Amino acid sequence: MTRRGPRRTTRPPARRDSRRPGPGRIAPQAPPHPTELFTERLVLVLSGQKPLHWVARHTVHQAYEDLLWLADRRSLGPARPRIHRIGHFEPSPGSYEVFARITSGPRLHALAFRLVRDESLRWRCTAVELDGRPPRPHDD
Repeated sequence: MTRRGPRRTTRPPARRDSRRPGPGRIAPQAPPHPTELFTERLVLVLSGQKPLHWVARHTVHQAYEDLLWLADRRSLGPARPRIHRIGHFEPSPGSYEVFARITSGPRLHALAFRLVRDESLRWRCTAVELDGRPPRPHDD
């Protein structure tokens, strides 16, 4: 005996196998490295896209003063900056020396900063330089 017409089943028409990943699921990604996160934050502040107080709690002592001096002068210019490369060196556990290449319009800038992990296990920026020289002469 041959059946004609739609096949009858007992399952609902929209049923999916729950053991298989759905079409919209995306694998979780690892959080960004602290050097990448801080580079993005500093570039946003130095280009005037974010205010200085946005990163104030992540900077300490002289780094805040240097960042204030650089941000007041809009050191990265009016063009929207792009980060081309980020690299880092770990001189000791819990600290990074970070460098980044940034373009703003036709200019290429070099950003360097130091990250240190404090007692509360938070990363703090302790030094900032742009274009290979300190932002201003330090008063001794």
